[in-house]
Amino acid sequence: MHAKTWEVKTGGKVKIIQLPFAKLFDAFLNSMKSKNAVFDVIFYAPAWAGDFFQYLSILPDKLVDDETFDDIHPTYRDMLMKWNGKWVAITVDGDLFNGYYRKDLFENTKNKADFKKRYHYDLTPPETWKEYADIAEFFTGRTDLKGKKIFGTSEAFAKGGQQFWTVFSRASAYTNHPDHPGSQFFDPETMKAQINNPGWVRAVEEYLAILKFCPPDAKFFDIVAVRKAFTDGETAMALDWGDTGPIAASSSTGSTIKDKVGYFVLPGTLDIWDAKTKKWDKKAIPYKAPFLAFGGWVGSVPENSRHKDAAWNYIMWYANPKNSLNDVITSGTGINPYRFTHFTGIDAWTSIFSKRAASEYLGVLRASLDSPNVALDLRIPGFHQYTTVFEIQLTKALNNEITVKKALDTTAVEWEKITDKMGRKKQLEMYRSSMGL
Repeated sequence: MHAKTWEVKTGGKVKIIQLPFAKLFDAFLNSMKSKNAVFDVIFYAPAWAGDFFQYLSILPDKLVDDETFDDIHPTYRDMLMKWNGKWVAITVDGDLFNGYYRKDLFENTKNKADFKKRYHYDLTPPETWKEYADIAEFFTGRTDLKGKKIFGTSEAFAKGGQQFWTVFSRASAYTNHPDHPGSQFFDPETMKAQINNPGWVRAVEEYLAILKFCPPDAKFFDIVAVRKAFTDGETAMALDWGDTGPIAASSSTGSTIKDKVGYFVLPGTLDIWDAKTKKWDKKAIPYKAPFLAFGGWVGSVPENSRHKDAAWNYIMWYANPKNSLNDVITSGTGINPYRFTHFTGIDAWTSIFSKRAASEYLGVLRASLDSPNVALDLRIPGFHQYTTVFEIQLTKALNNEITVKKALDTTAVEWEKITDKMGRKKQLEMYRSSMGL
């Protein structure tokens, strides 16, 4: 995107090399290690920064002071554009998980009365994961307003299909204790794996339990299938990045639920696992920890690029306020809001949403980003190794081959091996840096 306009503006030339997501990591790393760089610009997942950092050029000082950086939400700018305190990337996308629900179903008088009679509280967007499960159970097997049978919710369960990011997002509230920042994945003092603590066990058990309230083939859902099930009107809720909002609101995408969608911040919990005291802490009101799953694409210039100045100029053009606003309001780009002007420019969103829907959608995304408990994704060297091990064991549990506890205990053992192999001291330093500690 924006290559042609940059060429007209500068007289330069851009060659776009497109690769499947599964091949990007190796292609970028191999190029950066080579004497002859294939890429002058790379757009990649923030989770790979730990592996890429030593091969990236530092952002020029004149760009660090560019006023357009002030427009990038600090959760993205200050946490994902730096590594070890050095500016190495520019955010070009904003990603975090949130929830979607069918307003027409939630606001239906009979549904509200039946739900209240069964669960003894009002049918509203879920505040806790317990409420989310209740709502999913309630709608499974009921019919929509046209008589079509529906299911409770839609989530990603397929290995390699954003499965682990869904679980990371579910575990966030249970494992991100506000008194112990950075403790979701590892102990930030020792680098001991936390993936098998009771908070994780509860999150994964609830994730597997929700499957029975999803469409029959949901075990094979990747995130694209999640969106399709929801926008086809099969489910009352869905968990996804910001992409489902514009897709569900647009008739051109085939959505059957245009103007019927509401949004909610990821549910929270009344019980948080304290990794220090090894006890559950009780809360009077739901504790939420919105999760920056993936975190949004970032752009960098490899150190071995032969055209560094032009490369940085291209990224700045790509992500400038005008171009990026056009990207986020265009369904199908995969680019979600990350600049303040993306959230405040309501009128620009009326090409997709009504003003009210745009305000509600952007309000939920902004509330998540502004949360004092917003949680960062795993971003250390070996990210692929850690997540691959986790998905293998998670899939075994999903297929009832082993228990959740066994799956997570095995994952923890393997994570310890990976950490030791890569160097525990180095990994600890990287982990603390990635968590802003």
